[in-house]
Amino acid sequence: MRRGIGSLVVPLWAIAVLAGVAGVVGVGGAQEKFPTRPVEVVVPTPPGGGTDTVMRILAEAAEPILGQKVVVLNKAGGSGTVGLNYIAQAKPDGYTLGGLWGAPVTMVPHVIKVSFTLDDFSYITQVGKYSSIFCVRSEFPAKTAKEFFEYAAQHPGKLTYANDGVGNSIHFSAERIFPVMGVKLRPVPYGGAGESIKALLGGHVDVYGGSPPPPLPHVKAGTVRCLFVTTRERLEILPDVPGVADLGHPELDTPIWRGVLGPKGIPADRMAILERAFREAAKSPSFLKQMKDLGEFTVGSTGKEFEQLVRAEAAAMATIAKQIGLAPK
Repeated sequence: MRRGIGSLVVPLWAIAVLAGVAGVVGVGGAQEKFPTRPVEVVVPTPPGGGTDTVMRILAEAAEPILGQKVVVLNKAGGSGTVGLNYIAQAKPDGYTLGGLWGAPVTMVPHVIKVSFTLDDFSYITQVGKYSSIFCVRSEFPAKTAKEFFEYAAQHPGKLTYANDGVGNSIHFSAERIFPVMGVKLRPVPYGGAGESIKALLGGHVDVYGGSPPPPLPHVKAGTVRCLFVTTRERLEILPDVPGVADLGHPELDTPIWRGVLGPKGIPADRMAILERAFREAAKSPSFLKQMKDLGEFTVGSTGKEFEQLVRAEAAAMATIAKQIGLAPK
C-alpha cells in the first residue's frame, strides 16, 4: 500500500523508517541536554579557607547560567591530593568537577607520590589568582615586615608559621622567600587556611601563612596584623601591607591561581557548556565585586589557556622543589 504526502506518493515502509529516525533524533536530543541535575564542585580543603570561599561564590554565580544547582563538597586531606584523586577517578560526565588552587597539581606531586598526573584532568577555566599573605597576632613584638625579619633573624628556628601542608603553596612560597630574607622559621602544616587562622588566633603558631580572606575580619578587628604579601604588588584591600617588591626582591613574586577542572574524558559538548558557564560566572558583576573585596584578581580563561598555565607552573615548581631539597617520598 502507498499513502500520499502532499503531491508525493510514499511507500508505508519509508514512512515507518522516517518516523523511526525522527524518534531516535528526538530521544538523542533529550539525552544530550546538559546539565539535568546538580553539578558537584569538589574543593580539596576543609570549609572556611580561601579556595572554599571563592568556589562557593563562584558556584552561586554559575547556577543561573547552568540552570542547575552547583553544590560545593569539601574533601580535605593529603595536602589536597585526597580531593584530587576523587576528581580524577570520577565519572567523566561533567557532573563532578574540582575547584582548587595550584599547589595540589603543580607543587605537591614534587614532594609526595600521587596517583594522578596532569593528563588525568579536563581543564575548564582559571577563575583567578591571588597573593598569599603572612600575618601575626597584634601583640607580636615586630610591627612591620622589616622588624619581623630582624626579629626572626635574631631567633633562628624559634618561630613557627602555619602552612597548608608540606609541599603546598604556602610552604613553597615561604621556603622561597625566607632564605633570601636571611631567616629560618619552622613550618607547621594544617589542612587549609581555615585551620591555619584558627591556629594563629589560638596561639599555636607565631605566623599565619595563607590566602587573604580568612585573616581579613581579624585585621579589621585589630587582633591580627599582616606583614607582607607574596606578590610583587600590594593588595588594594591592604594598601599598607608591602609586597615583595617593597622588600627589595621583586623576583620573588609568587601569585597563586584558582581554577575549575574535571576528570579526563568529559565530552566536548559538555566541556563547552561548562567552560562558558564558569567563565561567564567569573566575569559576572557580583563575582567581580566579591573577589575585589577579598583582594583577589579574576581571570576567566579558556580551558586551553588554563591547561598551559598549569603545565608551565608544574615545571617551574619542580625546579624550586629541587632547590630546597624536596623530593617525592
